[in-house]
Amino acid sequence: MFPPPPADQAFLTLSPIRFLYFPPPISPPLSNNSFTPSPPPFRSLIKKSFAMGLPDGEVHIATAVDIQSPEFYDSKINNKVLSDDDCGEQKTEQVDSDDSSVNDSSNSDGGSDEIEKREIHVQNEDKSDDEAKGLRKNRDDGEVFHPNPQLPKPEAPLGVVAIKTEGAQKPESSPLIKRSNSSPESAAAAVQIPAIGKFFREKSNSLSAAITKRLSLLADDIDDASEKKKISNITEFHLSGLKVTVKLKNEKEEKEEFKGRITFFSRSNCRDSSAVRSFLRDRKLRYVEINIDVYPTREKELIERTRSSAVPQIFFNEKLFGGLVALNSLRNCGLLDERMKELLCRKCPDDAPAPPVYGFDDPEEETPDEMVAAVRVLRQRLPIQDRLMKMKIVKNCFSASEMVEALIQQFDCGRKKAVEIGKQLARRHFIHHVFGENEFEDGNHFYRFLEHEPFIPRCYNFRGSTNDLEPKSASIISLKLAKIMSAILESYASKDGCNLDYLGISNSEEFRRYVNLMQELQRVDIFTLSVSERLAFFLNLHNAMVIHAVISVGHPGASVIDRKSFNSDFVYVIGGLPYSLTTIVNGVLRNNRRPPYSFTKPFGSSDKRVQLAFPQVNPLIHFGVCNGSKSSPPVRFFTPQGVESELRNAAREFLQNDGIHVDLAKRTVHLTRIFKWFSVDFGQEKEMLKWLIGYLDATKAGLLSHLSSDGGAVHVVYQDYDWSINC
Repeated sequence: MFPPPPADQAFLTLSPIRFLYFPPPISPPLSNNSFTPSPPPFRSLIKKSFAMGLPDGEVHIATAVDIQSPEFYDSKINNKVLSDDDCGEQKTEQVDSDDSSVNDSSNSDGGSDEIEKREIHVQNEDKSDDEAKGLRKNRDDGEVFHPNPQLPKPEAPLGVVAIKTEGAQKPESSPLIKRSNSSPESAAAAVQIPAIGKFFREKSNSLSAAITKRLSLLADDIDDASEKKKISNITEFHLSGLKVTVKLKNEKEEKEEFKGRITFFSRSNCRDSSAVRSFLRDRKLRYVEINIDVYPTREKELIERTRSSAVPQIFFNEKLFGGLVALNSLRNCGLLDERMKELLCRKCPDDAPAPPVYGFDDPEEETPDEMVAAVRVLRQRLPIQDRLMKMKIVKNCFSASEMVEALIQQFDCGRKKAVEIGKQLARRHFIHHVFGENEFEDGNHFYRFLEHEPFIPRCYNFRGSTNDLEPKSASIISLKLAKIMSAILESYASKDGCNLDYLGISNSEEFRRYVNLMQELQRVDIFTLSVSERLAFFLNLHNAMVIHAVISVGHPGASVIDRKSFNSDFVYVIGGLPYSLTTIVNGVLRNNRRPPYSFTKPFGSSDKRVQLAFPQVNPLIHFGVCNGSKSSPPVRFFTPQGVESELRNAAREFLQNDGIHVDLAKRTVHLTRIFKWFSVDFGQEKEMLKWLIGYLDATKAGLLSHLSSDGGAVHVVYQDYDWSINC
């Protein structure tokens, strides 16, 4: 048996083929003017040394990469190492073999191969132009080119024996590796196997140092966190790109955590209910609110439990606690916490008031419209098609004569009776004249169904088909609208109404019920509303549509084009006619006046919606409508009985906060841009300043009155408008 190879020699073993690999040395950098051809690729070296035979049919592949000693770099860059087959003057050195051998682990007989002698031929030739031109051509033939001799000469790695040129001394301390003569070509130098293990040891040491440093930093962070934990109840963990702060509950907080449930019944726009809600929020107590205006069927449950319909009524689990009076009395005497712990120390039983469930509507009596049978017959029998009329293509229409004939055949009636049925269908907004010229007349007139109107795809309260139920009264729908939206405002808006939680609103049961309620506006008759009811209805509808539009299409921001599309393209169908935010404000509330920076009025002279416009413009409406921006007046919802007084209160609150600033020294009044955009509604500047005095507090009213009465010039400056969303 032969001794094992030295530790600094590296083998790549692929049984039954063994690779002996010598990595090339790292050459020092050259100057910009020097040229260093790359050494022959490893693949070519492997290919050139693939013919060394071993006993028992094995193949031993051994290749060596020439490593030169520092003295060897004294030769010029164009000197080259040639093989035995090259011609010319050559100098030959023989490398004597030691008695060591390589043990072949794959040979079962214990056979070994001796690395025989090899000859290294070094040919020194003078530098010539032909050789300089052939450098690149011969680089793939195994030739070695040397760097500029003026550069610093690297030291040879430890354990490596380099064969020098003539005149160089050969170290005797290191063993030599002899190359077999069976190789198709001889290399330039016989070398010892480099210490690849040393390379891996250095890399592992650097990796270990980095890991140790990182662990020490983590240990320091843990120590700091433990010190903070001793001082306070907050623990911080610092990770790469992440900071986690954990606040531990103290014993007092754990004791105060209730297992039960607090439930209270309320109504919209109720002061006592708002007081109870504020108290629970300030104490950060979890509660369930049941608004009987939103959930009318729960009022019966409230009467059964309390024998009264008065609100608020607070329940701790299934036990009735009382109303606002009981809450204030226990809070004043200091027994409220004890009473809450007593009643909420256990889990909520099943007989407690159940919280509202999302997605379930209250059972109501739904009466189909009496004309639905005729409508369904006409939808199936009438030939609905596009026609050319008045140089226009009218889509999805039918003629009045065709409709009369279909009604006569279906109901076996006379022509006069069929025309009367057609008029009833038009009054109930099932059909409309394509140009709005008449209600219904027999002859060569053309009509279309409501679902075929061209504005229907833009209506957000129309879901695929017309609401065929009996239309409810417009006053009832208006009252429900105010109650539901007031409940949303109380639950998802700040106290001043300036900031809304649009995400919470979109996921709420109240908003889902509002969307369903708006479908009942498709065929409602809003002409039956009184003046105050109509004012409250359109103010509330505008503010509700803004919230719906922000949730559905997003806030327009400061872009003029986006704001115009936001105000014009978000449409509801009400009473068979389309209403956008622009038509509600400028067409109905402002008596069909042109919007700011516009040349046309919302309604034409023959538009039926003109009949809904108010004969006189009330300037207070501008403080009751909200456009979803921060500089807009807060969101409000009004009642038909007190809409005028509520508008005056809205104007006072808005003007006293940020709507107006008086600078007496500079004789300047800073106003919101609402007064500039709608100056037609407020009058000239002097008239506008006198009008403002009646809605200001005593301080601002005195300053403004002094500026207006002393006869001097008063400068009016309009503030910048913040169009960002009010959330």
